Amino acid sequence: MNEQERIVALRAELHRHNHNYYVLNQPTISDQEFDALLRELQDLEARHPELFDPNSPTQRVGSDLSNEFQTFRHTRPMLSLANTYNKEEVREYYERVREGLQGEPFEICCELKFDGLSISLHYEDGRLVRAVTRGDGEQGDDVTANVRTIRSIPLQLASPADSSSSPSTSAPSASSSNLFSRDSIAVPWPREFEIRGEILMPWTSFEALNREREAREEPLFANPRNAASGTLKSKQTSVVAERHLDAYLYYLLGDNLPAEGHYENLLHARSWGFKVSDAMRKVHTLQEIYDFIDYWDTARRDLPVATDGIVLKVNDLRQQRALGMTAKSPRWAIAYKFQAEQQSTILREVTFQVGRTGAVTPVANMDPVQLSGTIVRRATLHNADFMAQLDLHLGDHVLVEKGGEIIPKIVAVDTTFLTPDRGPRVEFIRRCPECGAELVRFEGEAAWYCPNDSHCPPQIKGRIEHFVSRRAMNIDTLGPETIDDFYNRGLIRDIADLYELNVDQLNGAHGERQRSASKTIQAIADSRQVPFERVLFALGIRFVGEQMAKILARSFKNIDALSRARLDDLLQINGVGQAIAESVIRWFQDADNIFLLERLRAHGLQFQLSEDVLAAQSDRLAGQSVVISGVFSHHSRDEYKALIEQHGGKNVGSISKKTSFILAGENMGPSKLEKAQKLGILILSEDQFLAMIEE
Repeated sequence: MNEQERIVALRAELHRHNHNYYVLNQPTISDQEFDALLRELQDLEARHPELFDPNSPTQRVGSDLSNEFQTFRHTRPMLSLANTYNKEEVREYYERVREGLQGEPFEICCELKFDGLSISLHYEDGRLVRAVTRGDGEQGDDVTANVRTIRSIPLQLASPADSSSSPSTSAPSASSSNLFSRDSIAVPWPREFEIRGEILMPWTSFEALNREREAREEPLFANPRNAASGTLKSKQTSVVAERHLDAYLYYLLGDNLPAEGHYENLLHARSWGFKVSDAMRKVHTLQEIYDFIDYWDTARRDLPVATDGIVLKVNDLRQQRALGMTAKSPRWAIAYKFQAEQQSTILREVTFQVGRTGAVTPVANMDPVQLSGTIVRRATLHNADFMAQLDLHLGDHVLVEKGGEIIPKIVAVDTTFLTPDRGPRVEFIRRCPECGAELVRFEGEAAWYCPNDSHCPPQIKGRIEHFVSRRAMNIDTLGPETIDDFYNRGLIRDIADLYELNVDQLNGAHGERQRSASKTIQAIADSRQVPFERVLFALGIRFVGEQMAKILARSFKNIDALSRARLDDLLQINGVGQAIAESVIRWFQDADNIFLLERLRAHGLQFQLSEDVLAAQSDRLAGQSVVISGVFSHHSRDEYKALIEQHGGKNVGSISKKTSFILAGENMGPSKLEKAQKLGILILSEDQFLAMIEE
């Protein structure tokens, strides 16, 4: 693989990991592994400036935006911090600060890096008025209603005089019961200010939640960060309240702050009623930073919440402003990540799981071992190549880690326990453990797949779960447990069977589920009105995601034309590559899929674009790439994205020389405005854009 091909591969891999981490909340690699891949890509792109891509993972901050909440544009961008994993890079940061300040004396504020969901809290006249997630750094989700249920976040600030005392400058304590103190100087708060921090789920709450989910046979959360993120995005505030989230605040912003020091401002915030870490310490030398790191690398294991590192910040706000920012992170701050904790345990068995797409994943079953605050019995082995590299034998002592507090994985065989009479070598299976079909491996992919997608139970149930999901057919009364129950009872064997269910089959032996059964049947009936592009996405054709389904639907207009498409026809469509085109053709060549389509057609599903959509389509924006920025009054952002696609345009997330124009609402980001003006890119208002497409 040459360097150009490696750049393409790294971009695709990092985009996938960003999506797993920020959207799905299901990371599959550690932060350190992600940063290593990102650094490799940065180095390659530096050697090949001709391959610059504004959509490269090196040019953006990951996003945790969802469509469940209204978005709010941050008054000040929420940037990420540059990461480091060794003291030499900490020293380099320290020297960069010294050089940037031209020898001027400076102090560093050392803080624990809590592993949760970043939050921005806005207060006016001492009252909480808005809580916003980090999102993509420029805008986030407004989760105020859910945040109000978190008891450690003050809704109305207490009088400063009620908590007056002196600031604490003591060394950090390892005591988990005294992680926070109220020592600070009592001064009035500004009329308006913002305070940022992390929403977390304490270890005790996390373990209790997973015990409840295990009892209900629901998927377990991989770590407290994922649990906190999933909880805060819940549609029901009662669910948030029940899960006992906590909040740890670490950054005060505003126009009239009480002090010119970051550390001092946090002491004031503590006096106003905010939970600020007592582990925070202000230091003056590099050795003091090292001492802080060494102390907490061990003491963090006694804390009631998950931490994954240390944050170092230049304390003086004037000096922070002088040092400034890069495009992605401040120059005055850096995050030091702890090395992943490892433990040795014994491998007893390797089992194999089949996912919705047919991918087979090996899972190690081990003697229980405590790791990063939880008891671990199972760990992922990723794929056959990973297993082969480890050279695993049953009975081996293996090293297990949870890099970044994610799903545990085996990283090596513990050679200190190796003996000549090792157990049998662990081999990757050749047949599906669920249906017995011979596994296949597609060119360029690491995973082995079960090709029996029409009759393999996990794949069938997984496809049904995908079919009923919110962004597909939106049959919200059918969750994984219900689908599993219907499958085990023989009520459904494929997605078409859903439309043959009736109330009598679902209402229980004594009719005790009449109401829920009627609701489910009605939801299934309503799904017949879901438009063609979402039906196409719901079919679960490999590599055809939500956006690609829209492109194919608008290119071919109906399912029959798409089913007859040749390879060349598909490859001529912008965005369709070889893998997608071949996957679509394979799907329509399968006789079982054609039979399934005819059954769905008979049940009244939409297999062509509606007359309204066809009438509204045009090529007015054909070949144009459009960036949307700001807050709009006539339509929502999603509606504008749909309009752009409807008229042949392409939505892009960042500004480059290839951008045709920017659709700008109110409060357009200043950095985007500056870049657009620098590149001479046209900026259109809502009214101008609507007039353009209505001409």
